Amino acid sequence: MQRVVLITGCSSGIGLDAARGLRARGWRVFASCRQQADCDRLIAEGFESPRLDYADEASLASGLAQVLEATGGRLDALYNNGAFACPGAVEDLPRGALREIFETNLFGTHDLTRRVIPVMRAQGHGRIVQCSSVLGLVGLKWRGAYVASKFALEGLTDVLRIEMRGTGISVSLIEPGPITSRIRANAIPHFEKWIDWEGSARAAEYAGLRGRLYEDRGPDRFELPPARVTQKLIHALESRRPRARYYVTTPTHLMGVLRRILPTRALDWVIAKG
Repeated sequence: MQRVVLITGCSSGIGLDAARGLRARGWRVFASCRQQADCDRLIAEGFESPRLDYADEASLASGLAQVLEATGGRLDALYNNGAFACPGAVEDLPRGALREIFETNLFGTHDLTRRVIPVMRAQGHGRIVQCSSVLGLVGLKWRGAYVASKFALEGLTDVLRIEMRGTGISVSLIEPGPITSRIRANAIPHFEKWIDWEGSARAAEYAGLRGRLYEDRGPDRFELPPARVTQKLIHALESRRPRARYYVTTPTHLMGVLRRILPTRALDWVIAKG
């Protein structure tokens, strides 16, 4: 039977490339998006595209129900890819900013995962893949909210992977570094909503962050296309022995090594030097 995968965050970047890549390999892909307009665009491209918004529990229930109705209750894989960033110094992050980013990057991801596990248990197999980040391994300045959400996702996923042993359900993390996407542009509304940078004790330091957000400075150093993430996703979904973690990009490999071998103060110094 044709294998079925549900992917979140498919409007652009990593999610869209994953949807196209898996469809080319014969998967039946449900490429979900947060906005209906993006779903409509993907439907026009030939995808089945339910609306799923991690911050909207009703959309998770209705979107997954739509998938299961279309497949007769079958779901072989879930790729939790959707997420957003809210840049700013940690001391400038109000409670609401953290609540909002965790609602999507952790709580919604967890909610959808819990909803698919009974389906996979009943059929005796399944693959759950979480898109984390190099920022789930180490912290970088100005990225505290995103780092916190990804560190939490890493820990929750590690426990889930252990608990799923023997169920036929495998759980993997993909940890990209700089990948071509719209995450920076999509972070601007969250920055403008939550960060009072002009009133901050670090107001002068925000010039660099704002330049990075608002100016097109070309690709980051070591930036790779989304297809490199899709390559790892294919292994996580199709190999007989999927790995617990998949690193993507040079910075992720480097930080994964340095986190293991360096004392914390030394790692802080390396990160501060960029």
